[in-house]
Amino acid sequence: MEKGTLVEIQVQGDRRLAVIDRPEGKKNFVAVDGYGRSHTIHPRQVSYQLSGKQFHASDIEAFLESAKPYLDPSSLEVAWEFLSEDECSATPQSLAELLFSESTPHACYAAHCLLSSDKIFFKRKGDHYEPRPAAQISDIKHQLAAEEERKQQWQSFLASLADALEGKPVQWQEGDRHYFDSLERFAVQGDDAPGQSAAHDVLSAFNRPKTPQAAFHLLVDLRIWDAHENLFLKQRQIPIRFPQKVLDMADGLLNNSPPDYDVNRLDLTHLKVCTIDDESTCEIDDGLSLEFLGSGKRRVWVHIADPTRWLQPGDALDLDARRRASTVYLPTGMIPMFPPALATGPMSLIQGQVCCALSFGIVLDDDGRIEDYSIHPSLIRPTYRLTYEDVDEILELGVAAEPELEAIAALATRRKTWRRSQGAVSIHMPESSIKVCDDEITIDVLDDSKSRELVAEMMILAGEVAGHYGSAHDLPLPFRGQTQPELPPDDELLALPAGPVRYCAIRRCMPRSEMNTTPMRHAGLGLDLYTQVTSPIRRYTDLLCHFQIKAHLRGDTPPFDEDTLQRMVQAATSTAYEATLVERQTKRYWGLEFLRRHDGQIWQGLMLRWLRQHENLGLVLIEDLGLELPIHLSRPVELGDRLDLKVTHADPRQDVIRFIELVEQAT
Repeated sequence: MEKGTLVEIQVQGDRRLAVIDRPEGKKNFVAVDGYGRSHTIHPRQVSYQLSGKQFHASDIEAFLESAKPYLDPSSLEVAWEFLSEDECSATPQSLAELLFSESTPHACYAAHCLLSSDKIFFKRKGDHYEPRPAAQISDIKHQLAAEEERKQQWQSFLASLADALEGKPVQWQEGDRHYFDSLERFAVQGDDAPGQSAAHDVLSAFNRPKTPQAAFHLLVDLRIWDAHENLFLKQRQIPIRFPQKVLDMADGLLNNSPPDYDVNRLDLTHLKVCTIDDESTCEIDDGLSLEFLGSGKRRVWVHIADPTRWLQPGDALDLDARRRASTVYLPTGMIPMFPPALATGPMSLIQGQVCCALSFGIVLDDDGRIEDYSIHPSLIRPTYRLTYEDVDEILELGVAAEPELEAIAALATRRKTWRRSQGAVSIHMPESSIKVCDDEITIDVLDDSKSRELVAEMMILAGEVAGHYGSAHDLPLPFRGQTQPELPPDDELLALPAGPVRYCAIRRCMPRSEMNTTPMRHAGLGLDLYTQVTSPIRRYTDLLCHFQIKAHLRGDTPPFDEDTLQRMVQAATSTAYEATLVERQTKRYWGLEFLRRHDGQIWQGLMLRWLRQHENLGLVLIEDLGLELPIHLSRPVELGDRLDLKVTHADPRQDVIRFIELVEQAT
């Protein structure tokens, strides 16, 4: 290349004209562009060369101006029609002669620009450009049109997003869902989310960092999510809504009751039945009665709601309940296992209505052992719906009109004493109930009351009876067991302060309970046989118990053999565990949010145990709230010490809480 040769070079991906000034070394050249800048170039960087005329850098601007009139991309289609018909290729010079009837330098350079920029009609092959087949051109045009449409949709989406952020009403388009889905996945799953690029593009367009937190805040700013959106539910993919097929089936059952396969239900409608629950409970799944027998004996009846009256194994209701595995209880409300119209309607034990139940009639001996029992599909008519507070008041006042409750409470005490003699472990840690309504948070600490003990003991008793029935008849059931805990020696336990500190030490030693289709001992309850059977509206494994026991009582083959039941129990247990984690995480979130909103308040904490003593990190119980939280202490303390604490920082979304201890200064 001689001095004065006009060349097109690529500089950082851009097309630029320059004039060769001089050689540089063995292979390179120095070229000067239209701005007077020098570039050291290799011949491979030259994409076009104009020979036969000497140029100066000052000529470049005028040369480009003279080429502009020829730069009409639509003229390429005309050229393609001529050349494709004759199956001829093109060079910049031949195209210039074909389109412009001249081969002047500026016409040839314009032809080069058209050909090298073209993505539709021609493809480069060496120094020539061949016309593409018509079918390929059609495909390319379709792709380019789709890409242009996507760009327009993108720009329209960004404009709508900007309006929404300013609070203006927006009509979102169907194609916008893609971007919101990507933002939601990124906010929930973080760097593990698939298809993050769309979320990154949206965040970048609004100068927000490409982080899950930024995606979350954008969704909140857009009012798509609430500031307290439950990400735990989304992370574990807990189903919130019911499929239309399930809702339709529920509606059909409400309008037309299915046939009852238990045609010989025991009529117990003459018994006084009381249900005992929290005031807010909607799914009423257990009730209690007492029957006075001759010779001073008494039979306690534990009546359990019978949802299997309304469904069959394998139908839409059953399969959906199997998928959910349990009702999820959150401070903001519950997510039921069955459609609410059924769960709180005909499936529940409703005061004053004749209800289907599975009733356990049990006679205890003087020590509290099971002396006799029977299980029946039944009909009952709940007499009273009582709260725990109601029952505590009746027991405290000794209401003469309710001798049954007092007698059941005495039987519950007898049972508890007997279970302790069998090695049962009692742990009484404060438990908090957190409710959120209209953004108001209330926290109540549930007391260890007589009424709660009464209900708990009767439910455990029914579970033991169901376990004995399954074992006696070789009936596969979801038995629950727990291995023997290795508790600290008595002298170590007695050295700890009585109450929550000692119970906390015991709790740490308790192994997780297990479920299997063969009987096993439940050491924590002090029972050789046990299965949960008292919450079939709320726990799928309890529902499985009902399916199996009721089929056996009818003389039918149980619907699930041992292997099938084992697989179902494992699946349900795993899903229910996920739901339990969501309940705990959500409860903790709202507990921290409550403390954040009351950051000026002083709380009394009870030192439960050390988490990492070498770091002065301990676990404290906020006694007024029933919350157990970590704290870094600035001084030595003993287990059981009470500390005055004040929140210095709380971030529920990041699961962070920091306290400062208020220590009185010695005078």
